[in-house]
Amino acid sequence: MSELFVSWSEYHYKIEQLAVQIYQSGWQFNQIVCIAKGGLRVGDILCRLYEKPLAILSVASYAGPEFRTQGTIEFSEHLSMTNDTVNVPILLVDDLVDSGISLQESIDWLRSYTGNPSVEIRTATLWYKACSAIAPDYYVDYLPDNPWIHQPFELYEQTSLAELAQKLH
Repeated sequence: MSELFVSWSEYHYKIEQLAVQIYQSGWQFNQIVCIAKGGLRVGDILCRLYEKPLAILSVASYAGPEFRTQGTIEFSEHLSMTNDTVNVPILLVDDLVDSGISLQESIDWLRSYTGNPSVEIRTATLWYKACSAIAPDYYVDYLPDNPWIHQPFELYEQTSLAELAQKLH
């Protein structure tokens, strides 16, 4: 499997590219929902740029050594948000779409949560892998060789607090 290493500056630049792509499409939305954990940073920056409310949908699917194995998808019971209801249409964001299963199931979850099976939801990711069963509406990079993406925050998954304390001492 090929690998892609991404720096913090590249990561933020990709979020900016995604924001501009959505803006240039002319599509209007009223709510951003990010899939946590991967979509948290993307959702945070987009909600600041667009001045739209952010809701967080916690989803867990990766486990195993270095979180490289996708297992059963688990969803939070509710969205974490400050508004009383989800404002529609919805922009659903994540960092990447790999198999596409969690993105598709998140769309289904949101439609069920809103009680509206036809609610307009568009999706946005930084990376779209060819192996995905679903194509996001907006994405920055299409990856035909399906690499494992090493994002800059992965360092914290491999660092203990003791190691961090020693480094900062």
